[in-house]
Amino acid sequence: MEVDFKNIKVIGFDADDTLWVNETYFRETEERFAELLEDYETKNKIDQELFKIEMKNLETYGYGIKGFMLSMIESALDLSNNQVSQETISKILGLGKKMISHPVELLDGVEEVLSKLEGKYRLIVLTKGDLLDQERKLEKSGLSKYFHHVEVLSDKKESNYQNLLDHLNIDVQEFLMIGNSLKSDVLPILNIGAKAVHVPFHTTWAHEMVSEDELVNNHLKLSRLKDILKYLDN
Repeated sequence: MEVDFKNIKVIGFDADDTLWVNETYFRETEERFAELLEDYETKNKIDQELFKIEMKNLETYGYGIKGFMLSMIESALDLSNNQVSQETISKILGLGKKMISHPVELLDGVEEVLSKLEGKYRLIVLTKGDLLDQERKLEKSGLSKYFHHVEVLSDKKESNYQNLLDHLNIDVQEFLMIGNSLKSDVLPILNIGAKAVHVPFHTTWAHEMVSEDELVNNHLKLSRLKDILKYLDN
């Protein structure tokens, strides 16, 4: 897809699974969670129940590891009919804490891209999740120095993006968003008149999936972040 980037002045980057690995750790934790509850249900049923409770709790807890941890505990209680042991609850809490303390693993080419775009474009981070956790990951990543602004959004809908661009005095025609999620980083951006680049990650949370009829082709899709340098003036 040919996309004209000549008017771009501001580039927004998603964080999780765009700058660093994230979803992989959630999937690994789900595996450990299912093992803890294997006496009560099948893995498939456990996965389904956890996802259902996560979706129910999004409005209350928002996105991020802490909400995921609470949803695991609620799922364990439901699946066990409140019979799950205190030891298992403690292990579930341990799974969540392990995720929070996990080292930040940058994706290939991230620092090279940011270092070459810095100074030529205004770079910002636009992510969703738990504020404290995202701030921690950004600090541990060593990438803070490249960004003019960091925003942790409660969600990534059209209104969230538009309100932020207005607040930061960013012309929508001069804004480009780069991320791994069609649902969160591409479709809402295109709908407000900005441009988007999709860099898929090998693992996608079911909540971020889009149906075939939602797919659009008026954006650039890249297999790796580094390839964006071929399209931008650097």
